[in-house]
Amino acid sequence: MSKRRPRREAPLPATAAGLLRFFEEEGKGIKIRPEAVVGIGIAMIVMVLLLRLIAPI
Repeated sequence: MSKRRPRREAPLPATAAGLLRFFEEEGKGIKIRPEAVVGIGIAMIVMVLLLRLIAPI
């Protein structure tokens, strides 16, 4: 049987050294689609505007 060499990763470009590594790692936690985040943000803005119209301070 042949011995396997440890796999060496290619060096990262200097301009994006941290970004490429960040996106390769898969983390635990809740995964939310970007469209859902934008939708929730817009819904909150609309809610605040409606509440300001209904109960002005």
